[in-house]
Amino acid sequence: MGRKINKVKLLLFITLFIFPAFLLQFQSSYAESDKAVVYVAPVHDVVERGLEGFLKRAVNTAEKNHADFLVLELDTPGGRVDAAGNIAEILRESDVPVIAFVTKQAFSAGAYIALNADQIVMQPSTTMGSAAVIDSAGNAAGKKAQSAWLAEMTASAKLNERDPIYAKAMADEDVVLEDLGVEKGELLTLTAEQALEVGYAEKIVADRDELLKYLGIPDAQVNDIEESLAEKIAGFVTHPVVVPILLSIGSIGLVLELYTPGFGIPGALGLGSLLLFFFGHMIAGLAGWESLILFAVGVILIVVEIFAPGGILGIVGVVAIMTGIILAGGSLTNILLSILIALVATVIVSVLFLKHFGYNGPLRKVILFDTTSKDLGYISNETRMELIGATGTTLTPLRPSGTAVIDDERYDVVTEGGYISANKTIKIIKTEGSRIVVRELKE
Repeated sequence: MGRKINKVKLLLFITLFIFPAFLLQFQSSYAESDKAVVYVAPVHDVVERGLEGFLKRAVNTAEKNHADFLVLELDTPGGRVDAAGNIAEILRESDVPVIAFVTKQAFSAGAYIALNADQIVMQPSTTMGSAAVIDSAGNAAGKKAQSAWLAEMTASAKLNERDPIYAKAMADEDVVLEDLGVEKGELLTLTAEQALEVGYAEKIVADRDELLKYLGIPDAQVNDIEESLAEKIAGFVTHPVVVPILLSIGSIGLVLELYTPGFGIPGALGLGSLLLFFFGHMIAGLAGWESLILFAVGVILIVVEIFAPGGILGIVGVVAIMTGIILAGGSLTNILLSILIALVATVIVSVLFLKHFGYNGPLRKVILFDTTSKDLGYISNETRMELIGATGTTLTPLRPSGTAVIDDERYDVVTEGGYISANKTIKIIKTEGSRIVVRELKE
């Protein structure tokens, strides 16, 4: 009877307390999952190759979690055209609608990225445009690159039925837009109000809250996607200015390590710089394991060449290292320029180092550094300067060489070019090593 009462009490406890609590939790979870989901990714600073990996992860995250929108908060002065092109392709293939939210400025590559989003929304007092393509030296790119860039800009504008003339005016100084006050020689930069007027922005909003209201999801669950430490490192390492610096430090460090005994600071810095180069490019999606393996094999072959010299292994090692770096570089032109800068810097530093500190490294096993100079006591032929002016008698005819007796010693001598018969008086006029030049003395 007691057991039945206990079971009834337990059933009442579950019914009155645990089940309602579980039901509330379930309803809360259901209500939360019923909310719209928005992911926000920052696109700040310079557009570079490292940004590709980050935005690819952002798109994948939004798709995996069935987000309603992916918002790119744009505040960028522009950057690399190749990086912007790859990012545009990522955005076009996204299953989640992409909103370009300009929070300050979207110039050059930033404007191109915005045009490839599904919608453009801008905050007040923001700007977008000025998208001329320039080379690494800061000069206008060639006609072929300019033409390709103009085609990309206009095609991106047409994606969402925007008038391509404005995209073209952002990149071409020859386009004149009198209604916007753009004269020949100027690039178009749109304010938020102008962008809205010409159809290059769907809405002007003050902040994220107004953006969500415009999208019709004011109560949406907003998730910020931040760059990881690895992605930040990748963004820094793949910068066009940083790449030649890393390669220069890497090559200089390893070469100086060959000039000094043991493995010390130069080698550690050199190896660390090159590993950082490969790490950043692998995170950015520009390099695969094959490039790192080629580099490692090249280093091993060069080390083997040092201790077992032959020539072939060293050459193959250098080729493997160069191939690995080129494969990891992404842009062939930029990486070849970076390699050239690194080589020039390495040669200059190596010459200065040898001049001031000399050599005491492992390459002594491969290269002969000793010289057979007079200072070290190496003399191939002694020049008998004291014999100049001495006289003697020819022992044999000189045609023009032969033998003469001078101070009771026999010498191999040579005339100035003529013939001297035997038993003639001669005089030594010049000595050059073992060569003794004589002249006949006329009686």
